[in-house]
Amino acid sequence: MANAIMNEKIQKVSDIKEKIERSKAVIMVDYIGISVEADTEIRRKFREKGVEYKVLKNSLVKRAFNELGVTDFDETLNGPTAVAFGYEDEAMTAKTLTDVAKSVKKAFEIKAAYVDGVKLSQAKIETLSTLGSRAGVYAQLMGTLLAPVQKLAGTLQAHADKG
Repeated sequence: MANAIMNEKIQKVSDIKEKIERSKAVIMVDYIGISVEADTEIRRKFREKGVEYKVLKNSLVKRAFNELGVTDFDETLNGPTAVAFGYEDEAMTAKTLTDVAKSVKKAFEIKAAYVDGVKLSQAKIETLSTLGSRAGVYAQLMGTLLAPVQKLAGTLQAHADKG
């Protein structure tokens, strides 16, 4: 019986490690005091955005991070903790979580995040949430880079039309 329980815990830690490794952003939140209706709505919003949201045992999440060589969350992972795994876009995951946190007020508090191998504080998560999606940021960058070339082409074309 003890072996079965130990094997189950080992499997759960392995699953959490796999989720962490696959994620662009892992965000830990304190969810105490959320109503069932609010929790249902939160889960729906996360599913729509491709964010996996799970309530996990702190000890298992700590062990998964520790096995990945990350000890930054040993102090953070205490009390009620839910973990959001964002597989597609860091900024979108942060934005979804900060929007949810604002909508349910004090019942949902962001503790910390793990993005690109770095622990982020609540303030940095909020900053990340203000960025557009990765595709949107790339589009803005391309627009900025192409603007001078387009202006030059227009000027040259106008000069050629006169001549």
